[in-house]
Amino acid sequence: MAQPKVWFERPVLADLRDGVAVRAEMLGPAEATPDDPYAALGGAEGIVASVHRYDADLMDRAPHLRVISRTGIGYDTVDLAAATGRGIAVCNAPDGPTVSTAEHAVTLMLMAAKQVRRAELALRGGGSDFYARHVGLELRGRTLGLVGFGRIAREVAAIARGLGMEVSAYDPFIDTTSTPPGTTLVPALEDLLAAADVVSVHVPLTPESRHLFDTSMFAAMKPGAVFVNTARGGLVDLDALAAALDEGHIFAAGLDVTDPEPLPPDHPLLARDDVVVTPHVAAATVEAKRRIFETAFSQVLQVLAGERPPHLVNPEVWDDRRAAVPVTHPHEEAS
Repeated sequence: MAQPKVWFERPVLADLRDGVAVRAEMLGPAEATPDDPYAALGGAEGIVASVHRYDADLMDRAPHLRVISRTGIGYDTVDLAAATGRGIAVCNAPDGPTVSTAEHAVTLMLMAAKQVRRAELALRGGGSDFYARHVGLELRGRTLGLVGFGRIAREVAAIARGLGMEVSAYDPFIDTTSTPPGTTLVPALEDLLAAADVVSVHVPLTPESRHLFDTSMFAAMKPGAVFVNTARGGLVDLDALAAALDEGHIFAAGLDVTDPEPLPPDHPLLARDDVVVTPHVAAATVEAKRRIFETAFSQVLQVLAGERPPHLVNPEVWDDRRAAVPVTHPHEEAS
């Protein structure tokens, strides 16, 4: 039986290539041209997607496409309506980046609170008596406010409690019966912002949540708070964040995601000593890369075998007969 044709946006990890090659025909970056990174997409039946935007035009380049499987939680880079209308299943990997992203969020929180970047730049600039000039924050006894309370936020909460922090969360979609002990649910976002010493963002990017953190939201935050975003760059108006920092209303910020992404080297935020910015690498650990790839790839194979994948984000597509039966490869039909 011929192998399914799967297009990989990024090169397959070296230690996984042999295992992938026995289960699928690999298409992807190796066939790309300078003018067309999607040169090999036309024959794809499945896609393992990372950061590229998958819209209707791109889907139409692959007439046999049955599934797009994201190597991460978010699927805002996939036109879900276009995929569903074409009977294309869309999957994500919600558990893969949980630990790595949570650890990164706490790293940014600590670096911002301790003013690590400011201290490093001061040392590089020379001088003396750094102790007298440095002002950091202790986090024990302070309140962490989580905006969104999904998998990653819950992992952040567990680490924060280990640091001796109080934890509160705002999530209007939360099942209150499953809230872990030690976390206080707050009914209104403004109430959480007013009380939190650290605000960490963990919500998806939607048209409604774009620039959720604007001038008014930063003004609603507790004076002297630390702001952390490891979710999506589009959730934050960077000009509003910069203004809140300039005014001294926000103590410091840690960002793994930005809009635009990546930030150009001359972006003003990168010159600040009260902001730590990393280039969307929270999930780029050895362990997480393997987990999210294996989850994404296995779901491609499941869909192409006619099996419902565990993390299907457009379940209505499963009613489409094309997604409910195993794919028949065009070259198998030829005699």
